[in-house]
Amino acid sequence: MEDDEEHIPHALFTELDEICLKEGEDAEWKETARWLKFEEDVEDGGERWSKPYVATLSLHSLFELRSCILNGTVMLDMRANSLEEIADLVLDQHEMSVSLGEEVRKKIRNALLKQHHHQNQKKLANRIPIVRSFADIGRKQSEPHSMDKNGTAPHTPANIDLHFMKKIPPGAEASNILVGELEFLEKPVVAFIRLSPAVLLNGLAEVPITTRFLFILLGPMGKGPQYHEIGRSIATLMTDEVFHDVAYKAKDRSDLVAGIDEFLDQVTVLPPGEWDPTIRIEPPKNVPSQEKRKIPPLANGGADLGEAEEHGGHGGPECSFVWIVRFFGGFFLDIKRKAPQYLTDYTDAISLQCLASFLFLYCACMSPVITFGGLLGEATEGQSLFGASMTGIAYSLFAGQPLTILGSTGPVLVFEKILYKFCKEYDLSYLSLRVCIGLWTAFMCLVLVATDASSLVCYITRFTEEAFASLICIIFIYEALEKLIHLGETYPFNMHNDLNQLTQYSCVCTVPEEPSNATLNYWQEKNITASDIDWLGLNVKGCVENRGEFVGRACGHHGPYIPDVLFWSVILFFSTVAMSSFLKEFKTSRYFPTKARSLCVVHDFAVFITILTMVLIDYALGIPSPKLQVPNEFKPTRDDRGWLISPLGPNPWWTTIVTFIPALLCTILIFMDQQITAVIINRKEHKLKKGCGYHLDLFVVGVMLGVCSLMGLPWFVAATVLSISHVNSLKLESECSAPGEQPKFLGIREQRFTGLMIFVLMGSSVFMTSILKLIPMPVLYGVFLYMGASSLRGIQFFDRLKLFGMPAKHQPDFIYLRHVPLRKVHLFTIIQLTCLVLLWVIKTSRAAIVFPMMVLALVFIRKLLDFVFSKRDLSWLDDLMPESKKKKMEDAQQEVPPPPITHCYWSWPATTLLAVGHVQFYSSYGTLTSGLKRSRSLHFHSQIRVWSYLSPFSFI
Repeated sequence: MEDDEEHIPHALFTELDEICLKEGEDAEWKETARWLKFEEDVEDGGERWSKPYVATLSLHSLFELRSCILNGTVMLDMRANSLEEIADLVLDQHEMSVSLGEEVRKKIRNALLKQHHHQNQKKLANRIPIVRSFADIGRKQSEPHSMDKNGTAPHTPANIDLHFMKKIPPGAEASNILVGELEFLEKPVVAFIRLSPAVLLNGLAEVPITTRFLFILLGPMGKGPQYHEIGRSIATLMTDEVFHDVAYKAKDRSDLVAGIDEFLDQVTVLPPGEWDPTIRIEPPKNVPSQEKRKIPPLANGGADLGEAEEHGGHGGPECSFVWIVRFFGGFFLDIKRKAPQYLTDYTDAISLQCLASFLFLYCACMSPVITFGGLLGEATEGQSLFGASMTGIAYSLFAGQPLTILGSTGPVLVFEKILYKFCKEYDLSYLSLRVCIGLWTAFMCLVLVATDASSLVCYITRFTEEAFASLICIIFIYEALEKLIHLGETYPFNMHNDLNQLTQYSCVCTVPEEPSNATLNYWQEKNITASDIDWLGLNVKGCVENRGEFVGRACGHHGPYIPDVLFWSVILFFSTVAMSSFLKEFKTSRYFPTKARSLCVVHDFAVFITILTMVLIDYALGIPSPKLQVPNEFKPTRDDRGWLISPLGPNPWWTTIVTFIPALLCTILIFMDQQITAVIINRKEHKLKKGCGYHLDLFVVGVMLGVCSLMGLPWFVAATVLSISHVNSLKLESECSAPGEQPKFLGIREQRFTGLMIFVLMGSSVFMTSILKLIPMPVLYGVFLYMGASSLRGIQFFDRLKLFGMPAKHQPDFIYLRHVPLRKVHLFTIIQLTCLVLLWVIKTSRAAIVFPMMVLALVFIRKLLDFVFSKRDLSWLDDLMPESKKKKMEDAQQEVPPPPITHCYWSWPATTLLAVGHVQFYSSYGTLTSGLKRSRSLHFHSQIRVWSYLSPFSFI
């Protein structure tokens, strides 16, 4: 029979209330613990909730609970509208097996109807009355029709913790555990109740949600701690994913017992003398999936533990790297895959997170464009800001993977510099020669697209990807620090100050005593007569323009010392890095209330808030730090050239042909730079759903590269660090999480809006000169360093580098360390480090022209490693599968029956067990419901005798 609506599992909030009733004393039910996913206890005397922790249960209490279900009252699908009705029905059922007597029955009923005192009432005691007893609650308020469809109350009482209510999932129901000691009882009263339908019992639970389950355990005096542990055991079982489903769908007592047996089959026993039971185990960052427990066993008694592969970052099988024979086959397949999702690429951007992302990336992109643009200025003699805006807008509109951000990269800068020096040495027109190389490169990129060469990215493994990504990150960090150090040349300071002679320091402009020939020629060209100039009255700029000399104790080699600016720049630089890191981690900080930390504005706008703060502080202090220089109009940077450059120009005609050779190197560089970055963005752990577009991406880059060449603009290709920062800024996490539970990573907000707005805003920067000129360059250099350092996270190569300085016992539990000998891990790391060093040496040497070939050579070096390492070792060291998934599969495969236990006796109260892991017991399994129905094979590894309720038992 199919499950009806009442048996559909809901999320559960479980509350444990306890009572101690003695003759002549008034008592009430007091809340002592609660569970949403992990246990929280009311601290003794602390009047506060403990930190959430993983529940550790005594093995004895679990078997006592099993005995309770076997021998106690079990009432499934009870129909009742109030606690009075529930109490009467439970006592009627109990008296069918055990006679209580009228007076005892009345006392038990009165005890069940005592008022409930919740922990949150202590916080609100000055503002609200305490919860009324059930005897005062009207039946109308207990009617199931007084709730909405989600099972919540139509109004929220004033004594409810609204912050805690936000953590409870919509449609959640309550499970109330009532345990305690009654002086007049001689035998325990035990009942497990499932209500149908769920009923709102006002004041019973801490939160106003309907109650579905009740577990009642009332017993004689003297066994309070045992009752408490049994209550914790059933509460922990109710939060277990498998037993939770069993409780909802059980048809009789045997199903519940089978559910407990299945739970016992998965627990791990900790020996009492080898750990401290008072230690609270912190909730794990990632809770393993329990789906394998729901899979029916195979015929041989084992279980099929295989898991279906999660939806990967390459868009599933449609994005597999298969060489398509058809001309432009991969290109048209990318268009076919991306076209249906084009509209959602804009509608999915309706989020405050996207606003924070493009503001952050706009500031972040301005830094490398200005930095590399200044370095490319003399080489390209073009407008880098206009080129970046035009190329970025085109890429955001038409590319297959719009999460990738284009920019001027270090490898491309190296190629441009080499080409510029070559043209200067051989007296060739650089811009014309560059047009030829750019057009040849664009043509070759289109040929690669037409022949589906992008399918070769399947050979770009973690080895190649991490070596290249590490190089780019190091370039970012190096460039940021180098720029900061170079400020010391622009703003020199006196390192040999004599504080006692400060009144004697001065720096004045004077006529050169022995003018150089260059100075004399300059004076002659400008009709300057040295004797006619008031040299002492000139300011710094006038002295430099007239080729004067600076004289005085406050003068350096190139001019007067400049106080404060360099030190203030250093403060801005490191403050930007520190504040950006702090605000980005603000959400997971241990400080400040949860309401403050949960503000997405702080986390998402971390870098933008940092930049804004630093700009305001810098403006308020008025120290003349170097500022961002943005042009105020679009025009060619030289008056003797137009917007378009001739491919031939003054160069010989044969240069249009021979440029095919450097264009081949440039094509390799562009292809590797673009596709390695694309592979990083399309990682499976990013959980992208809209697929990739390697062929379409390369097509857009190739076309725009040709356009930029004709216009004399810098070349732009996928920027690794910027793209990683873009993806990280768009991460989606679950909002509703139980106390102690880490938010789950859901994927990336895939859309085109952020990339489009970044480059639209960059193109509009010429109209915002008055604002942008207030941004100090050290702040942008700090953003530069922050992005480079943050992009290093998650790179396995750096994790393996740290292992060199760690003793084996202190090494983290990386999955590859479980399967690969440490010496082989070190050998693999040394080879990867050697390749990275070679890349850096070649990049900075005269042999930099072969840098693209070295990047390509990484793929072949990786192929040669097949002869050094076994395939098994490489599968663990060089595999793009996420670490968490590998560990999950590894833990599942380790579920092997333990060796037989013989002649062992433990003192049960001291033995503690965790609701994770594996241990097998001799038990007869009943029938589990809803997909859990199966007959388990009996494992005679150990035999357990379970005596009657609350009786001792032992292993034999």
